[in-house]
Amino acid sequence: ARAIVMDPKLLFFDEPSAGLDPVVSAELDELILKLRDAMRMTIVVVTHELDSAFKIADKITVLDQGKVLMTGSVAEVKASPSERIQDLLNRRPRELEVDVDEYLQRLTGRDSG
Repeated sequence: ARAIVMDPKLLFFDEPSAGLDPVVSAELDELILKLRDAMRMTIVVVTHELDSAFKIADKITVLDQGKVLMTGSVAEVKASPSERIQDLLNRRPRELEVDVDEYLQRLTGRDSG
């Protein structure tokens, strides 16, 4: 409430639905949209909750390891030909080559043999 009492034109949210159950998260999304429309403000939301981002965003910027991969509409992001963006959207892990012995040594400080 204190953030909007001065009628700002720009409001930032950092992970607003972190730790909330899905129902409360959806209610918060609705509240954010109502705030945006009622107060005619620009709202910037940082979130890992893709369902929320797709619901409330006009534009989405996709970040990966501190780099901007793309900015576009929800439809543009979902249709991106970028393999990395599709991996992020679909929660596909990267294929990592792991040397098990080297990794175990780093974790424990000793050889596996």
